[in-house]
This record gives sequence, C-alpha cells and structure tokens, in this order.
Amino acid sequence: MKLYVVGIGCGSRQGMTLEAQQAVMNSDVVVGYTVYAEQIKSFFPEKECLSTGMRQERDRVALALELAQNGKTVSLVCSGDSQLYGMAGLAYELSADYPDADIEVVAGVSAAFSGGAVLGSPMTHDLAIISLSDLLTPMEKIEKRLRCAAEGDFVIALYNPSSKKRADYLMRACGIILGYRPADTVCGYVRNIGREGQESRVLTLGELRDTAVDMFTTVFIGNSETKVIGGKMVTPRGYRNV
Repeated sequence: MKLYVVGIGCGSRQGMTLEAQQAVMNSDVVVGYTVYAEQIKSFFPEKECLSTGMRQERDRVALALELAQNGKTVSLVCSGDSQLYGMAGLAYELSADYPDADIEVVAGVSAAFSGGAVLGSPMTHDLAIISLSDLLTPMEKIEKRLRCAAEGDFVIALYNPSSKKRADYLMRACGIILGYRPADTVCGYVRNIGREGQESRVLTLGELRDTAVDMFTTVFIGNSETKVIGGKMVTPRGYRNV
C-alpha cells in the first residue's frame, strides 16, 4: 500500500504544509520518533500513532514499511523536512525488502527556514546546513565542512549544536569559523521554533562562541554581507547591483 514520508515542520500545526496535513489525514496509522508521534496525536487525536525512541531509526522505518507492505496507508513523520536529516533516504534504502510499499515523500519546512523567518531573512543567499551531531558523521568531516563553508562565505545554519555530551561543540564550531570571519559577524539563534517558549536572539559570532544552547536550538551564522536591519538578521542578495 502507501507510505508517506512526511515533513511536519518545526512545532505547530500551522507550520505543517497542507500536503503534509492531508497525508496524515489519509493515513491509517502514523509512525514516528516519540516526540513527533505525540505531537501528531495532539493535532489529530483520532489517529493511531506508533513510536520508537532515539537512535531506533531503522526499526522505525522498517515498521512503517512493513505496515505499508501489509496494506496500510502509513505516514512516517519527521521533524522539519522529510529529506533533510529525515527518514526519506532510509525509507528508500530499506525499500528493497518491501517491494509492495509505494513510497511518496512529502516535503516540510526545515528549521533553517522557519527559524530564519523568526530572525528576519538570513538565508537569502547561498547557504550551507551542517549538523554538529557526530553520531553518524565523524567530527573530522564535520570540522572540514565547517572550514569549507566558512572559507566559501556561505551563510551557515547549524543543527544539533549542543547536548549534554557535546556541550562545547558550538564553541568549537565558532572557533573554526572565527579563523575565516571577524568576531563581529552577525549571527542569531532560535530555540523551540514554533513551539511554546520560542526564543530568539541576534548577536555577534564572538558572542555566540560563548553562548549556551541546546538540541532544540538552530544557530545561524551570517556571511560577509549579513547585517542587522531594524533588529533583524538580514543577508542581502545584491539586488542593488542589478
């Protein structure tokens, strides 16, 4: 039957696209990480929701594919977008064992854009999105990507910037970027995007280096053109030069 891999945005039902909402409403069952399954249950209380915990991604995707293989219409939900750090790729990787499961990917609004909108418009030009989590990517590769993005003058969005076990990762990332950009580079962060307790701040790269954040925070580091306009973080695209 059908497996929708659905990006549900970053917090509120209003942050879900109409396509994402329709996919969930059309589904017999919803599968997701515990936090996201509970979120969907609060939006659609009539839906059957099944969940698995952190670091059980393969089990979660296999469950969704098995249900679809057996005739169910299933929504496998992901925070933000279903591709970016989501389950769409893994669903296709495992799909050979479930040939009767028809997969359809439903895009969602990632934190780089929903959070960027809170701050103003930092993501107007070429950008790089980098996760600081080293659970699946070696830190050496993450550091190389940070150096390349900084040297290339990309606006950078950092996901998973810190945790209890990785309390200094944002500081380390800022230290790398400070090798290529001045300390007064405009930056910002948003915590709990679209959720209760949402908070945001525009600050400099030097200040960001010494700022404590958590896993619910998305960090934005401007390029050489990024500026503060009316208290908002804005990266011009250069229309004045056209």
